[in-house]
Amino acid sequence: MLDILLTAVREGLLFGIMAMGVFLTFRVLNFADLTVDGTFALGAATYAAVVISGGSVWVGIALALAGGFAAGAVTGLLHTKAGITGLLSGILTMIALYSINLRIMGRPNIPLLSGQGILGVFEPLGLSPDASAWVVFVLFPGVVFVLLVWLFRTKFGYVLRATGDNIQMVRSLGVNPERMEVWGLALSNALVSLSGALVAQYQGFADVGMGIGTIIAGLASVIIGEVFAGSRGMGWLLAGVFLGTFVYRLSIGLALVLGFEPTDLKLLTAIIVFLALTLPAVRKKVRFS
Repeated sequence: MLDILLTAVREGLLFGIMAMGVFLTFRVLNFADLTVDGTFALGAATYAAVVISGGSVWVGIALALAGGFAAGAVTGLLHTKAGITGLLSGILTMIALYSINLRIMGRPNIPLLSGQGILGVFEPLGLSPDASAWVVFVLFPGVVFVLLVWLFRTKFGYVLRATGDNIQMVRSLGVNPERMEVWGLALSNALVSLSGALVAQYQGFADVGMGIGTIIAGLASVIIGEVFAGSRGMGWLLAGVFLGTFVYRLSIGLALVLGFEPTDLKLLTAIIVFLALTLPAVRKKVRFS
C-alpha cells in the first residue's frame, strides 16, 4: 500500500503540471484544447532526443517548454486568425504534431536509462539517486504552482481570466482578447510539454503515442480537484488540481491492484470523471432535501 501511495504522489506531482495546463484552457479560457495530446508527447520526444544525443538535460527541458509554447500558439492562431473553431484547431495541431514528434525522435520509441537525465541532476550535490529524484518531483511542480499563483494576481492574469468569462468586457477595456487566447494556449501547452518531458524520464522512455488520452486524464484531475477546492480562491483551485491528480492516479493504481486489466483504464477514467461531475449536484440535492 505504501508503494501505491508513493507512486501516486510522484505521478500526481509530475502529471499535475499537465493538469495545470489543462486547467488554464478548460477552466480559465473556457477552451476545449485537444492540442495537449500532441504537446505531451512533443515534450517527451524533444527532451529524449536531446538527452540521448548527449545534450544538457536543462537544454532538453527548455526546448520542451519552447516547443509546447509554439504548438499552443499555433492552435491559438488557427482559431483567432484563420477562424477555425477551437476544437478543430486543437485537432489539427495535434495531428500535425504526431508527424513532427516522429521526425524529432527518428523512431517511435526512445528508451531513457534510469540513471540518465533530469532525475539525477542533483546527485553531484551529494544526494542519493532517490533523494535527487524527489527533489525534482517537488521542485518543478512547486515552481509551476508558485509562478501560476503569482501570474493570476497580476494584471495579465486578471485579464486572462476575464477573457474566458466575458470577451466583450475585455474588448471594452481596450484589450485584444484574441491575443490573450493565444498567450493562454501557448502557456498551457508549454506546461503540458514540460510534464511530458519529466514523465518520459520518470517512466524511462519516450513514445510517440504516450500523449493519447492526456486531455481526459487532465480533465479528470481538474474536475476531481474542483470537488475538493470548491469555490475558493485561485490558489486553492490550483492546489486542488494537484490533489485531484493524486486522487486520480491513486484510483488507477488501486484499480490495477484489485485485478483490473490495463485495457480497462479508459473505462475507469470515464467512470471517475462521471462521478466527479455528478458528485457536486448530488451533494447539493442531499443538502437541501
